[in-house]
Amino acid sequence: MCFDFSSFSLPSEPDPCRGDMHPQARLGLDYFDAGQYFEAHEALETAWRETPGPQRALYQGILQVGVAYYHILNGNFPGALKMLARAQENLEPFSGPCLGIDVPQLREDARRVEQLVRALGETRLHEFNRAWLKPIPYHSRS
Repeated sequence: MCFDFSSFSLPSEPDPCRGDMHPQARLGLDYFDAGQYFEAHEALETAWRETPGPQRALYQGILQVGVAYYHILNGNFPGALKMLARAQENLEPFSGPCLGIDVPQLREDARRVEQLVRALGETRLHEFNRAWLKPIPYHSRS
């Protein structure tokens, strides 16, 4: 007896970008938007540690952007560049919005900050304008 498997399909993996955001990640986004990057790091790290799968990389990438911004504001030129590069690596797989976050826009904002940091250089990093740090582009806050 032969079976025709042509119409048979395995259940697809759920889209991790349509799931629920970890409550600590929401809190981390609020801290990030308020410019409280250390606090954002703490909340996002909790979400990152407690989340399996692809969402984990998203939380880590956002966390790393926040750490980079913290380094910029504290004059740590090499630390800022290192964290911006790592953030891009973690955010790169997300080609569109995820959990309401406009990841491509976040990546572009972080790239622009990196360009500004590089243009200032280590000796002029203290001239960085805090207004250049954009909030997380998040479109479904409740």
